Amino acid sequence: MTNTSFHKDFKLQGKSFSTVYELLSFTKKSFDDDVYEFLSVWFSPEDSIVVQTSGSTGLPKPILLKKEYVRNSAIATGKFFKIYAKTKALLCLSPVYIAGKLMLVRALTLGWHLDIIQPISNPLEKLKKNYDFCAMVPLQLENSLPFLSQIKQLIVGGGVVTEVLKQKLQSSSCSIFATYGMTETITHIAVKKLNNYALQPQFFKVLANVKIYKDTRNCLVIDAVKVSNNIFATNDVVELISDKEFRWLGRYDNVINSGAIKLYPEKIEEKLAQVINERFFVAGKPDAYLGEKLILIIEGKQRKIDFNDILLTKYEVPKTIFFIDKFVETPTQKIQRKKTLNLIFKAV
Repeated sequence: MTNTSFHKDFKLQGKSFSTVYELLSFTKKSFDDDVYEFLSVWFSPEDSIVVQTSGSTGLPKPILLKKEYVRNSAIATGKFFKIYAKTKALLCLSPVYIAGKLMLVRALTLGWHLDIIQPISNPLEKLKKNYDFCAMVPLQLENSLPFLSQIKQLIVGGGVVTEVLKQKLQSSSCSIFATYGMTETITHIAVKKLNNYALQPQFFKVLANVKIYKDTRNCLVIDAVKVSNNIFATNDVVELISDKEFRWLGRYDNVINSGAIKLYPEKIEEKLAQVINERFFVAGKPDAYLGEKLILIIEGKQRKIDFNDILLTKYEVPKTIFFIDKFVETPTQKIQRKKTLNLIFKAV
């Protein structure tokens, strides 16, 4: 395919198109400007598109992605999930962000029959149609629990799926996968099954043509030649299970050194999610005796938290709990931990 073509089986809202002009005209009158504007860029003569990074690990910044690499990413997703031409897919994410853009490119490249709806928090509530594939953020997934039988396969990204939510997914007939990736790798390069699995642990499995290894910090390094010329050294501490699988332990820049013990906040948060319904995170606070002490930050009104019902080691029990009315967020509603901590420490 060239930059000015799309798969012959592609349909949008049940409609087929014979030319790019016809498709663009339809999107211009049928959807918000975001869909039309992205497709106009996608079908332009330029060989790259400009996208914004999420800002979850730093300031959002524009980066260039080659259209060839974006199409390769779409093809890799299709192969992994075995979703090819005439797949019925639902786009309920904003095309302003990379995840929404990729759903459009997958549909165009693979010949999907795509329906687009508004990116609301409960996207399946009023839908009567069944779909083969969909992508959501955790909030949408949480709100869609009663309706997941309408979807065969679903990927979730853009935030953490809590242990509590994961348990709610186990009885669903929908196959649900967490994704691992970043804007620079053109969304996910690995996925992990979240439900309907045997008792053995589930690990992230990389897509085709992705090589992984660790650096001296035990952080994941990604070599994905089909989606980038660059090798990405991440700040994600991992355990390599094989050359195709890894267990994610946490962010290197979030690791807490408390009394010579390394604590991974994300793993502690999985346990705490069993007794905390509000948004929260744990972090390290400088301490003269321990070096860093473990603290818990909760969004909401002050209340008592009982840790007795969950399996925390003595090192994983927060020494202090802070409550804050509202977390500092990125434009995509991801928690900005460091900025939130700065607010708390200034107020203390």
